[in-house]
Amino acid sequence: MDFTHIVKEVQENFRELGKMKIVPAELVHVTLKFLGEVDEGKIADIEQSLENISCEPFQCLIKGAGVFPNVRKPRVLWLGTEGNFDPLHKQVEYYLEKEGFEPDSREFTAHATIARIRHIPRSNMNQFTSTVKEMEDVEFGKFTVDNFRLKKSILTPEGPVYETLRQFNL
Repeated sequence: MDFTHIVKEVQENFRELGKMKIVPAELVHVTLKFLGEVDEGKIADIEQSLENISCEPFQCLIKGAGVFPNVRKPRVLWLGTEGNFDPLHKQVEYYLEKEGFEPDSREFTAHATIARIRHIPRSNMNQFTSTVKEMEDVEFGKFTVDNFRLKKSILTPEGPVYETLRQFNL
């Protein structure tokens, strides 16, 4: 089963339980670092720095679904991703710090956001909580991480539009 199919299948378990903005499956990704607003003139330097990353391809296990910050006040529904993300993330941080970006203040947790939760009605909260609990250790599938991308996001009323500026192979 491919990643997009897994995402859609998990989203279906939650779709009717509350008001949420479902992330289109083809846009779901793991964010290694969010850069925020970046001057177009810095893109070439960022790309050049990221070319220095040396990391071997690795297997990613899609395991578990969960919420941030917690099940009592869920705001983000995510799929867990397990794999050798830490060395890749550390190198991304290292090279982008050289370009003037602040290191992340929170510990990196590899995950893929699949929905942003607006409201879970009290009448659905028990079912929502039990569905999250049922999926917390489910192994959904694996794929190989053999590249990462520098993306530009353009926010629109319909949701973000992502443009790949550059792909870096591992």
